[in-house]
Amino acid sequence: MNARIDLSLSRREFLKASGALVVSAGGPAFIGETLAQTAAVSTGSKPPLLPTELDSWVAIAPNGRVTAFFGKMDMGQSLDIAIAQIVADELDVDVAKVDVVMGDTALTCNQGGASGSTGIQTGARPLRSAAAEARRLLVQSASQKLGLPVEQLRVDDGVVAAVSDPAKKASYAELIGGRHFHHQVEWNKQIGNPMDIKVEAKPKSPSEYRVVGKSLTRRDLPGKVYRTEKYVTDVSLPKMLHARVIRCSRAACTVAGVDESSIKNVKGARVVREKDFVAVVADHEWNAVRASRMLKISWKEAKKDPFPPMAEIYDHIRKAPVVKREDAVKKGDLDGAFKTAARVVEAEYEWPFQSHASMGPACAVADVRADGVTVWTGSQKPHFVQTGVARLLDVPPEKVRAIWVTGPGSYGRNDAGDAALDAALLSKLTGRPVRVQGMRNDGIAWDPKGPASVHRGRAALDASGKVIGYEFVSKGFSRRNIDTNESDPRDSLAGMAIGLPPKPSLDFGVPAESYGFDNKLLAWEVIPPLLEASSPLRSSHLRDPVGPQIQFGSEQFIDELAAAAGEDPVAFRLKYVTAPRDAAVIKAAAEKGGWQPRQAPRADRSGDTLSGRGIAYAQRNGTIVAVVAEIEVERKSGRIWGKKFTVAHDCGLVINPEGLRYTIEGNVVQGLSRTLFEEVRFDREKVTSVDWLSYPILEIRDAPETIEVVLINHPELAPTGAGEPSIRVIPAAVANAFFDATGVRLRRVPLTPERVKAALARA
Repeated sequence: MNARIDLSLSRREFLKASGALVVSAGGPAFIGETLAQTAAVSTGSKPPLLPTELDSWVAIAPNGRVTAFFGKMDMGQSLDIAIAQIVADELDVDVAKVDVVMGDTALTCNQGGASGSTGIQTGARPLRSAAAEARRLLVQSASQKLGLPVEQLRVDDGVVAAVSDPAKKASYAELIGGRHFHHQVEWNKQIGNPMDIKVEAKPKSPSEYRVVGKSLTRRDLPGKVYRTEKYVTDVSLPKMLHARVIRCSRAACTVAGVDESSIKNVKGARVVREKDFVAVVADHEWNAVRASRMLKISWKEAKKDPFPPMAEIYDHIRKAPVVKREDAVKKGDLDGAFKTAARVVEAEYEWPFQSHASMGPACAVADVRADGVTVWTGSQKPHFVQTGVARLLDVPPEKVRAIWVTGPGSYGRNDAGDAALDAALLSKLTGRPVRVQGMRNDGIAWDPKGPASVHRGRAALDASGKVIGYEFVSKGFSRRNIDTNESDPRDSLAGMAIGLPPKPSLDFGVPAESYGFDNKLLAWEVIPPLLEASSPLRSSHLRDPVGPQIQFGSEQFIDELAAAAGEDPVAFRLKYVTAPRDAAVIKAAAEKGGWQPRQAPRADRSGDTLSGRGIAYAQRNGTIVAVVAEIEVERKSGRIWGKKFTVAHDCGLVINPEGLRYTIEGNVVQGLSRTLFEEVRFDREKVTSVDWLSYPILEIRDAPETIEVVLINHPELAPTGAGEPSIRVIPAAVANAFFDATGVRLRRVPLTPERVKAALARA
């Protein structure tokens, strides 16, 4: 439940219109009040939207329906139904009666939006606690009404009844009567992903769950299939202007002049300019498109040839100065290990800039008025849109409402955040609601990119083949040249265009694994950006930020070490992993995938089509994944087909197995696309990837024939994330399968037909 709400309603109006039950309760005072007294106290006294208020998390309508207020959103990972399952179990109501409101800053607390695969891992925790606390209060109220101790009551589908006499009962609706809880909970004073609350109630143990753990169907599917769901592109307001923001096709340019007369023949079109921020607006969208193409702008070159030749990008990374380094793991005497080594194995791996390439370019609508600002956005972090717009327009955050409406997807920071701030700035400058819609070239050429990088592996082996020293260092552009969210306009294209200074962060990452090498170094190095501001190659988070590229190198290097030691890749991993759960996941993937041990690539390489298997494994924030990839390689065409993938996945307690499987399948397909096809192309002055021809992605003919998923359920463990972990192992598994099929290593992504044919020709 999101865009179906009347978006003009205030939180109180929404609750009133939906008949939301809200109990007046000041802790223990709630228990002794009669319903009439409670109604009198609570009339017109809705608590503020704060994490400390139980009413900020859950409400119940007089008809017994439950509303959960979720400060994240479902970007396709079945979060809507999963949150409903968790709340239903804690409240003892039918899951069909639970609605989930997501991503509206007027209705939900800032839980960080869709971020870091934390929807269930951290996002569900406050909802679970709030539902448990609401149940406790309601049962205590029923105890007073029925004159029975709490211990003699049970709850079934929102009805509290006596265990000994089910006729003695009171429904949640009868107990609440349309009042607010007015009940305080303890907040940990964190915003975003870490936000959590503590309550007096004790949430249920997994053995008490009725619907958690069951495969319930996603609720958004019919709306998407039959196109009844409203998307952000469908938002329309009275007197709304349509806008196109115009950016120079080349990087490092400023605006020298604008010839507004060049669009005089486009009805209703006009130019809006604020320093280097230029847009055209019109009453009709096609007129805005026409004007954007016809407008003549004089651009001033701020820097000649801001980018190195694309063919030299990896040499640029190798030679570039290091502005920050971190040795994340450092143990033992690495230098001593290499001095005594019988053999040293070294390899480098290369990963390109990649685009989010969302299926549609970003769209946002903003309405800036004297009494407040409303923004409709497809950004996965609407609460940070609220903050960024407030800062950009210099208004108090409480005067800004950001409403998440389903868009074309995101998986990190794509162009949705820029569109939201563009729309807000234009609405302020024009005094009317404005709809900003990007074109395809905006969505690929100008979205924030996943960073290009080089990864160096070096290992020392003794005479027996044992790894006695291991070093893996990643070097590349920062994963956060602009921040992961749009809360600071300095990280936006609009902010940079009007002269706000950039505020880059410097970080990258290291492999996530449990290999117990005695002497070990895992480190990363960050180099300066190619441009300080307004760059089409500015880097930020893309699904599983830097995970696929790091593991593409590290897990391929582990395979290379297994080959050097003359050991089977699965056995080699099991020999060195130290975490039992990691070993169990590797074994599960190998067993389900029918792994056949071998110490070297396939001996039979005859025929036009070669086949191979490869494995890769990784951790991610408490989740462990392993995948066996089975591929086919066509000698003549150079095409790699990822035919079958077997994924073993351990994310603790499984909430919804079906939704989890769908999420993993999505990871596999997108991971395969990024492995085989995706690479942002550029020349010395601009990004040349502007459409699906110049930035190809996986098409249906290249999709896997089979994806098998093994879910390792641990009810005794808290659930961890699933939105990203399995994508990080796909590239290495495919590359390892290619080596198994051909005996040749491919160490640069994407594994294109041209690179395949060249590698086979050199072999």
